[in-house]
Formats: sequence, C-alpha cells, structure tokens
Amino acid sequence: MSHPGPPSPDLPLPSRNFGATRRILSIVFAASVVIPLACLIGYAYFSYQRDISDVSDNIDRLSRVAEEQAVKVMDLNQEMASRIIELLGQGDDDDIHAREATLHRELDDIGGGYPQVAAISVLGVNGSLLASSRFYPAPPVSIHERDDFLTARAIRPKPYFATPLLGRLTKSMVFNTAIGRTASNGAFLGIVMIALRQDYFVRFYQELTSQNPVLLIGLYRDDGSILARYPSIPPGANPASNTPFGQALRAGDKAGHLKMLSTVDGVERFVAYRRLGDYPLYVVAGYAQHAVIMQWWQHLALISGLTALPCIAVWLLILFSLRRLQDEQQAWERWQSEVGLRLSAEASSRHLQRMGALGNLVANVAHDFNNLLMVVSANMVLVRRKGFRDAEREVEAVERAAAKAESVARRLLSVARKQPLKQEPLDLASWLPAAEGLLQTAVGQNTELDIEVPNDIWPVFTDATEIELALINIALNARDALPPGGRFTIRCENVRVMADDEAEFHGEYVRVSLTDNGDGMSEAVAARAFEPLFTTKLSGTGTGLGLAQVLAASEQAGGTARIDSVIGEGTTVSLYLRRYEGPQVPVVPGKPADITRVAEVHSSVLVAEDNNEVAAAVAAVLETFGCSVRIVGSGDEAWEVLGSGHTFDLVLSDVQMPGKLTGIDLAEQVRATHPLQKIALMTGYADELERARHLHIPILAKPFNIDELQSLVPGL
Repeated sequence: MSHPGPPSPDLPLPSRNFGATRRILSIVFAASVVIPLACLIGYAYFSYQRDISDVSDNIDRLSRVAEEQAVKVMDLNQEMASRIIELLGQGDDDDIHAREATLHRELDDIGGGYPQVAAISVLGVNGSLLASSRFYPAPPVSIHERDDFLTARAIRPKPYFATPLLGRLTKSMVFNTAIGRTASNGAFLGIVMIALRQDYFVRFYQELTSQNPVLLIGLYRDDGSILARYPSIPPGANPASNTPFGQALRAGDKAGHLKMLSTVDGVERFVAYRRLGDYPLYVVAGYAQHAVIMQWWQHLALISGLTALPCIAVWLLILFSLRRLQDEQQAWERWQSEVGLRLSAEASSRHLQRMGALGNLVANVAHDFNNLLMVVSANMVLVRRKGFRDAEREVEAVERAAAKAESVARRLLSVARKQPLKQEPLDLASWLPAAEGLLQTAVGQNTELDIEVPNDIWPVFTDATEIELALINIALNARDALPPGGRFTIRCENVRVMADDEAEFHGEYVRVSLTDNGDGMSEAVAARAFEPLFTTKLSGTGTGLGLAQVLAASEQAGGTARIDSVIGEGTTVSLYLRRYEGPQVPVVPGKPADITRVAEVHSSVLVAEDNNEVAAAVAAVLETFGCSVRIVGSGDEAWEVLGSGHTFDLVLSDVQMPGKLTGIDLAEQVRATHPLQKIALMTGYADELERARHLHIPILAKPFNIDELQSLVPGL
C-alpha cells in the first residue's frame, strides 16, 4: 500500500475516517437484521395467540349452534315422550296390547313427521315390545336384559340415553331415549322408547362444519360415551374415560374449554363443550391443533416473505456501500499519494468533486431507503386490510346483528321511557272487561281467563295503550308457562301501601294482579325478570323486553311492578298503579282514536311512493282526514298524471324513487310549470333533507307524526 505524499503547502489535504464509516454501516447492517427479526418473532407470538383466540371463538360459536340444535331435539323428544305417556295413561300390558292398532297409528302420527325419529316403541314390564310406530303388528322382541331397559326402569321418570347400536328393527345406527312409566301406586308399567337416528345429527354436523376435516362436533353423554360425532369414530377406537375431558363431563361443568389429545383418533385439539340444559348430555366442538399450527406457519411465511424483500434490498444496499467505501478508500489513498505536490487549486477542485459525488451517493441511498420503507408500509397496510384470511362469516354475522338492531331499538323506546305517552284517567271497571277478547287471544283459547274487577275500583292516570301492551306481554309469558287447560286470572283491588311496608313507594294504589298456575320460576330468574334483554326462552324466541316494558309502564303510571313465583305452582305479576283523584274522564277501550274517523271528502292528494307498504299507510291516514288519494309508484308516473290534466289539492312525493325523476326533480318541474300547485316531500335520509331545503317547500322526515301530515292537507 502506498503512503500519502506530503501535503500541499497551499491547501491541506482533507482527512477521511473510513473505519468509522465502515463501523456505522456494519451497525446499520446488524440493526437491519436484528430489528426485523425481533419484530417478526414478536409478531409470530401474538399472531399465534390471536389464531388460538380465533379458534376458541370459532369452536365456541359451533358449540352454541350445536347446543341449540340438540336442545331443541331433546326438548321435542321429551315432549313426544310426555304425550305418549299421557296417551297410554295407566294402561297395563294387556290394555296396550289390545289397543296396539290404534297406538300404532297414534305413535306414527306423533313421531313420523320428524326426520330425527327412527322409531317409537312401547315396552311392557318384562321388556317385550307391545306397540311400535313402524311395525304392526309388533314383532316378538324383548329387551328385558338390556342396559337401557334396566336403567330406565331404575331411574324413572328421568330419561335415559343409551349408547348407539344398530337398530334391530330400523337396521340403522340409533341411540335410544327411554323413559319409564309409573302407575299411580308407584308400580312399574313399562318403558316408552324413542330411537333417534345417529346420522341425523352427523349430517347436521357435516353441514355446520362444511365437512372441514380439522373441525369436530359431537354429542356425548356425561360419562364420556359418544352418541354422534363428525368425523366418525375410526374402527376399533376405544375412547378413554380418564381424560381431562371425561373428568370435566363427570364433574357436571356447564361449559368449558380444553386442549387435549383425543383417545379416539389420536388428534390433539382445542375443545369447547357445553351441557344441554338439564339433560345428562354435552355437545363438543373441537379444532385440530396441527391445523392451527399449519395456518400459522403459512401466514408467518407470507409475512416473513413480505418483510424479507425490503430487508434484502437494504442488505444489498449496505453491501454495495461497503464495496464502494473500500474502492473509495483505495482511490482516496492513491489520490493522496499523487496530489501531494500538485497545485493547491487542482487539489481543491478534486476534493470538491469527490465531496459532490459522496453527497449524491448519500442522497441516493436516502432516497432508495425511503422508497423501500414506503413499499414495506404500503404492503403492510394492504395485508392488514385483507385480514390474512377469509372473514366473510364474521362480516355476515355483523350484518345480521345490524339488521336486528333496528327492531330491537324500537321496542326499547318504551323500556327507555322515551315512548310518547298519552296519559288519561282510566276506569278499570269498564276498561278491563272490554279488553277481555284481546287478552283471551293473547293467553290462548285453551286457557281459562278470569277477570275480577270490583265496581268501586279507583281510577288511575296512565296511557291505556301502554297498560294494554303490558297486560298482553304478561299474558304471552303466561301462555308459554301454562299447561293445556290452565287458568289465568286478572284481579284488581284498592290497596294502601305504607312506608314501613314498602321502602320504595307508598300511598294509595290500584293493584292489578295477573296470576297463572303454570311452571313458575326460580328465585334467581324472578330477581332478574324485569331486566331489559334478560330472557330464559330459547335463542330466537324472545327478546327479553316484555317484562321490562311492564315495569316501565307501571312506573310511568306512578307505581311499580312486582313478581311472586313458586316453581310448580305458578306466577303472579302485580302492577301498582297510583290512584287518580282528579276530574273523572273515563277512557273506553277499543274506541278508535280521532285519527280513524272518516270525515267528508273535501281534498284530493296524489301520493308518489315506490314502497307499497309506505304508500298504503300514508294513503290510509290521508283517507281518515277525508281525502281522496291516488297512489303512483314513481316521480315519472306522477308527472304523467299531472301532465294529463288531473288536479290535486296536494302532491306528496318521496325523494328517492326509481325512474328518471326523483322527488326533488318532480318538485322542481311542478314549481316551474304549476306554480300554484301545493307539493310536499318526504324522506328518511338526513342528507336529502339538506338537498331539498332550497325548494322552500314542506319536507317530512320519516318517520313523521300524524299532525305534521295533517297540517299539509288543505282545508283541515
């Protein structure tokens, strides 16, 4: 290596620390390796935890759906068994044998329409088949030594769920549900056995999982025995009962999650299980761990690839800079040895050129590095927005919940005390008997309805519609709890509540007690009955707003509501309505409001609305004002009607309609050609309200009240 010559006496040669630059580039190189790797490791950990959480949510949803399906089947199964036991009555073997033909038809009527039912059998005290829904006459079959017969006889009247077997009569895999019959004196009368098809549950589980082999759904007994399972049990498999899963089932846990190695097929799974109400059954949903790991690896490989691309570019750039630095150092050292004795001007010029080149290099590196970082950032945003996987199911779940929210919100208006009220004095002595027909319909024709209202009952001050809705809500709840032929009683009485008796309210009230002799409810359920959105009904059959509305209506009437219930004896809901002591203005139920009175026709209205239901409703209201109404389905039709020479006292048009003319377009043309024509618009969109304000015409925001509509009709 040549040594630098002596510096020029006119201009000292600049010095360069190539070692420091090389160290800086080496540190940058190390950081470009360590930092992305650390981020990738952290991301991998949190991604795996998120995947496990997603799997847990997925199997939780599957177990809930499977639970709902199984509970409905088992409840229906229990109901069929109860009907059959009631049908058989106290009949012994001889009596049932004598009625075999009739029982065969009735059993077929009860269970023949359900795809899950393979057969219904009635067995005698000695296990012999007395009647069957599938065969007549019943073949000579006896199961007196079989486990399901012996166990059902021992635990009657509780149902017993037997392990699957190949049906001797149905020739298909079934599992029997057996319920023992007991005479009034406690003697054993036989067994009612309903055979459920195993493949009915398997097909449902296949559809639920879309036949995804990594998913598992099964129906288990609480001792770990498998009643139905998808995927099917491998031949020769022998499930072990001493697993954590089996221990959880035997412990009677209501629900839970486990990670366990299956003794059936040797697959390690994440498992969610749920107990089916009070039945000794569980539904189980599982997800294979190897599938989670595989999906996680694939996702991690994608992210690693996207991360590696800019990192490799940075590494190549740094290696290129080191190579250039080495070349530059060599050139720098040669240049120092050659220019030592040159003129100061020439040395200065070369120095400026090299510094300019170095500046361009740094600028290019910075520019390229920023471009690479931009690529990384943009791709990360795209990848995150795509979610790395198909999220269609989650999007659809949100859309379904949003679709239901509107209807629930409307019902919550009353619960939230935001429903407009029309409070008037109400004479219950005349009002309640007049509402008997509506309440009888609500409680059901098979229920006996009694209304007891003394003539001296105090008047109350309330909204009759809200109280009527409260009574209907209670009647509907009673109908679900009452057996056929039950009794529903409404009793009114004047009460004086003292402060020391009721800490929350006191004074003079009318107590309206609604009593049924149904199933009743537990203390825990009764304590929460008035809570909004609390319901004990099956999913999809109740919103939990009925009793909440009852409490709200009572409190708006100046009182409150109470529940007294005993399991097996019935329930009483008491409405305390504060006594009204003002001028007596009795309200008669069933009398339509003034809005329904048909007046003499004196105005004509053209309604332009593409929604038939909305148009019909508006027309009905206008007709009660005494208007003659003509309905068209678009702005184009409305313009044609007006252009043909027809005249109207009012044109009422929606803003959004099919065709060329919107409501705003129609209003502009009417204003331009028929300046004396009265026109109004209606819309459900806030932005359309703003667009239409420049027309200076009446605009109704949907939903609008009757007064707003009535004020537009000329002559009213």
